[in-house]
Formats: sequence, C-alpha cells, structure tokens
Amino acid sequence: MNGRTEEQMNLKTEKPKNGKTEELKDRKLVSEKDYVGLLKEIKEKIVSARIKAFRGINKELIKLYWEIGRLVVERQQRHKWGKSVVEKLSKDLRGSFNVINGYSAQNLWYMRQFYLEYKEEQKLQQLVGEIPWGHNILIISRVKDKKAREYYLRASAESGWSRNVLLNQIKAGAYQGLRN
Repeated sequence: MNGRTEEQMNLKTEKPKNGKTEELKDRKLVSEKDYVGLLKEIKEKIVSARIKAFRGINKELIKLYWEIGRLVVERQQRHKWGKSVVEKLSKDLRGSFNVINGYSAQNLWYMRQFYLEYKEEQKLQQLVGEIPWGHNILIISRVKDKKAREYYLRASAESGWSRNVLLNQIKAGAYQGLRN
C-alpha cells in the first residue's frame, strides 16, 4: 500500500440510506506536521491582520485627537473661552457617546497639548500616528527636546515598545545615552 498505513489512507465505507455501500476514494489523512504548519500559518495571518487593523484604528484615533485638539485651541482663541469649556465638552461628549475615559477633561487637555506641541513639527506629525495614544501622552508629558521626542517616537514605532518599556527608556535617558 505505498508504504502508508491504513490510518493514513483513511479508507471508509459508508452506508447510504438506500442501503447500498459505497467505498470512498482513497484519501490521505493530513499528517500532524502538515496540520500544525497550516494552523501556524493561519494564526500568523490572523495576528498580522489584527495588528494592521489596530494600526489603522490607531492612526484614525490620533487624527481625531489632533482635530479635537485643533478645534479646542482655535475656538478658545477665537471666542476667548477659558478652561471651563473643556470641562463642559468632556461632560457633554461622555454623555453623548457613553464613554468614560476617552473624552475625560484630562484627555481633552492632552489632545489640546498634543496639537500645540506638534502643529509646527511636520516630521514629528508623521510619526505620532505610528504609536498608541498613551505613548504619545507619555512623550509629550516627559520629553521636551524635539530631537529626543523624534527618537522616542521612532524607537517606539520601530521596536514595538510597550508603554512601560518606553517609560523606562525615558527614565534611563536612552536618547542622551546615544548622544554621548
């Protein structure tokens, strides 16, 4: 039998309802190694698609936060609004969208700061969409030097740093270490 065991050949006999027996064609069972390879390939594709989807969603959220920051800054300047407008916006947005954290007053202040920090920085604007919002907040809160910001934005995106790794890199002065 071509060196294959009966199990690998997977020969079956079925009895249809009409009582006739029909022998199924000779089918090779998928070997465990082939199956594991298939499973691994599919899992990799799923993970890759999820990462791409997350990156796309992240970029859109960063664009949204940029726009919200820009709108708040422009309207505060135009209408001479004070800080209370951010508190009111937060309350109304959270009520409208049933979101607890996304539109908190603190997060709206970060969006405003985000816009102000990068509005003149074309090079950095391209990088901010490559990392999650929490990473961006950490960088604008802790890093004031433009070259250092660029380094941490780029390194976070390229190396896939978690927020904790990014924080540790900033605390350790990774950028300064490269310069010395």
